[in-house]
Amino acid sequence: MNQVKWGIIGCGDVTEVKSGPAFNKVPNSELVAVMRRDAQKAADYALRHQVPVWYSDADALINDPNVNAIYVATPPDSHAEYAIRAMRAGKPVYVEKPMALNAAECETMNRVSKETGVPLFVAFYRRALPYFLKVKELIDQNVIGDIRCVLIQLQQPPAITEGQIQLNWRVSPDVSGGGLFHDLASHQFDFLEYALGPIKTVSGLARNQAGLYAADDIVVANFEFESGALGTGSWCFTVNKEQRIDQTQLIGSKGKITFCFFEKFIIRVETESGLDEYTIPFPEHVQQPLIDLIVKDLRGVGKSTSTGETAARISYILDQITGH
Repeated sequence: MNQVKWGIIGCGDVTEVKSGPAFNKVPNSELVAVMRRDAQKAADYALRHQVPVWYSDADALINDPNVNAIYVATPPDSHAEYAIRAMRAGKPVYVEKPMALNAAECETMNRVSKETGVPLFVAFYRRALPYFLKVKELIDQNVIGDIRCVLIQLQQPPAITEGQIQLNWRVSPDVSGGGLFHDLASHQFDFLEYALGPIKTVSGLARNQAGLYAADDIVVANFEFESGALGTGSWCFTVNKEQRIDQTQLIGSKGKITFCFFEKFIIRVETESGLDEYTIPFPEHVQQPLIDLIVKDLRGVGKSTSTGETAARISYILDQITGH
């Protein structure tokens, strides 16, 4: 494949800045078609982003002969359906995260990928962001020694506008597979597996305490890496704004790394020699570095670090923690 010509299924908010524009900025890549069930919104997106063709039917986009790769950017409840249809049409797929509603759907998607020989990638883009690659580099360089413990803490207030809770697909388990834990912790566990190796055992508890929506709003978990490092995490999405926190700590035999997954761009490294800090902002289009790797992979000149196989592991971990 010399030129990767992308079609997007589901050109919603995530595609406006995070991903959509990147397809035209990566070498040997271009966005040639978009699809959304609302024809007016599809046409508006195409006009604003200078995309030559738009559709309101997914099959029409999948079967467009000018499209040779598909980006599925819908909510998780339709990831498996669209990805499988695209792969059976012989077109490589890049699907949003979480990969699907649950681990069983992920297994089906990967089986189709193997049967058809069509590649499947997933948008765990932190594997390619400079900020997180710096964290991995510090680990690989043994700056803090052997990793003993991983501590994750994520607390957020509920999204409220004019006194009303904002209800969207992310807090609808039938659409998202869970709640905000599934949406956000998937990024965390994926990067931790990339940086520290596989998690071999995991357990947890998930509850809905505040009753603001159907999904779990508080989760705790314990996990163990094959390396022997132990981890614990807590996620709560109904605190007040003063209790907001996004912090992950890697405790090593010679020091500690503290970093954030979502809110800040500072990495703190504490060792016997003192404190070092690295500030590495995210790029304008956060998915661009990973899309670049995927395009290289499809052209046979590189390798993507995020695949259907790596992403399916994360859905399994989330299912084990929440009991879903």
